[in-house]
Amino acid sequence: MNFFRLLKNGIIHENPVFVQVMALCPLLAVTTSAVNAITMGLATTVVMICASAAVSLVRKIIPSEIRIAVSVIIVAGFVTILQFLMDAYLPRQINEALGIYIPLIVVNCILFARVEAFASKNEVFASAVDAFAMGLGFTLGLFVIGVIREFLGSGSILGVELLHDTSSHMLVMIMAPGAFFTLGIIIMVLKHFRAKQGG
Repeated sequence: MNFFRLLKNGIIHENPVFVQVMALCPLLAVTTSAVNAITMGLATTVVMICASAAVSLVRKIIPSEIRIAVSVIIVAGFVTILQFLMDAYLPRQINEALGIYIPLIVVNCILFARVEAFASKNEVFASAVDAFAMGLGFTLGLFVIGVIREFLGSGSILGVELLHDTSSHMLVMIMAPGAFFTLGIIIMVLKHFRAKQGG
């Protein structure tokens, strides 16, 4: 498998946020700030890499009848380990902001799509690279939306206040509709540029 092709695929051609429009639950909830978006994206990426590598490693010894159940157990195990580490080492504010969304990585549709479609059919290294690429695309998507929502809704980026006049803040941007507006506009712009390149 070509490393750069897989990387390009995860970030551009099959970007989980802007192309496949998956995992809307964490997208709505955690992109109110860029820091939360990055943390959620990286947490999901770590679990994706570990789970994809583990599923690929045992793919030949797991009967097809229980493959999905085993995948869920593997993912849940890595999510539990990650949550313990985050509770121990991350600031309390970030942990509280992410809340239930870290345990919900267990049922993240991006993760299971890659485990089922790629890791269960490919070698360990290729599966880990694919998971890294998809996780990077997911993190990038969350970060872009997080930066836009945080700036327009709170007047700051990465917690650094840039707009001191609170009357210029668009509070709707840090609410759920703000995520939909931002995602829709970004997808529209990307499709416009793709159509121009295709033409």
